[in-house]
Amino acid sequence: MRKGAEWMTRPADDSILELLREYGNLTPTAVGVLSEGDLSQSHVGNRLPTLAKYGMTGRIARGLYYISEIGLAWLDEEVDASELPERDEPLGPEDAPAFVYVTDE
Repeated sequence: MRKGAEWMTRPADDSILELLREYGNLTPTAVGVLSEGDLSQSHVGNRLPTLAKYGMTGRIARGLYYISEIGLAWLDEEVDASELPERDEPLGPEDAPAFVYVTDE
């Protein structure tokens, strides 16, 4: 069973991370569409920065996110979210896992 934290909103965060794992880099709008109406763009837009604050997602560019190694490990039940420290800065494109496609703008 995945171990959550007080700062998490579940099952929304689970769904967001699962969609990022399945589809790759996504915007809040894309997550909302792919969730088939289960998640609104505004809710996803609020959740992605929070997930980034704890290292579960990273930001490639403004509004474009990827799932991090920590996010993948959490989905695979290898990480307890309540033990993740709050980060001063979100992960950036340079921190993306090797399978994440990042281009220079």
